[in-house]
Amino acid sequence: MGIVHDEQALTLRAVPGPSLYVVRTIPEGSPKATVGLLHGYADHAARYLHVMDAWAEASIASIAIDMRGHGRAAGRRGHCSRFQEYLDDAAELARLVREQSGGGACFLFGHSLGGLVASASAIESPGTWRGLLLSSPYFGLGIHVSRLKRAAGRVASVMAPQLSLPSGLRGSDMTHDRARAAAYDADPLVFKNATVRFFRETELAQDRYLARAGDLRIPLYESFGTDDPVNKRSVGRTFFDRAASLDKTWRDRKGAYHEPLNEPDWRELAHEMGAWILARA
Repeated sequence: MGIVHDEQALTLRAVPGPSLYVVRTIPEGSPKATVGLLHGYADHAARYLHVMDAWAEASIASIAIDMRGHGRAAGRRGHCSRFQEYLDDAAELARLVREQSGGGACFLFGHSLGGLVASASAIESPGTWRGLLLSSPYFGLGIHVSRLKRAAGRVASVMAPQLSLPSGLRGSDMTHDRARAAAYDADPLVFKNATVRFFRETELAQDRYLARAGDLRIPLYESFGTDDPVNKRSVGRTFFDRAASLDKTWRDRKGAYHEPLNEPDWRELAHEMGAWILARA
């Protein structure tokens, strides 16, 4: 089966905001489903092309965006003024997916930060989506931050919102695959800092959407690496347990780090996700 790749800047937006960047992977013929993809923090859409290709082999089209401040999108790196800005970007993705699908089944996938954004988007605006897939969603930070540092960050979020601090993320936290870990560390589009306003806004969003998990009613698939050093698996599981979806699938990835879809056995997970999508398309 042939696969068509396409990349372009998205400058004409339905909701005002900085230009985003769009990556499409479209199988030949009539796709059986279309997936919208939201990447993680300091991440970008092109790092998921191998997954998008695997889905295309199963006749699933996918569209990924670089959210503002990430990858090839415009905006200050690692910063948002309000979490709602990411929901505005997710709304642009939903529009693109609907247009691509031509009325067919649409699914939303998010990893880490993208998992938090995708969950919030599916709760606030579920109409587009037939199902939600999450990988290591960012509902709780696994990296230790002291109470003093959190308190100082909350003050700085108001007084100096663009103050930028090291995130501490490394390729060795992402995957056991040494080549992929090295590629992460060397990638010029993967940045190493986060602003205090970003941290505070995502903290508030975590609390808000954990409390509203019961409003999620569409089918849910969630995977988490059991050895993830970045995000808390237990809090991701809390979101899953609280979701009101009658159709829910939880998958522990034994021994996996933060990016199960970049681990050596990533193809197994991508195929399982693809099968889950097709069963609900």
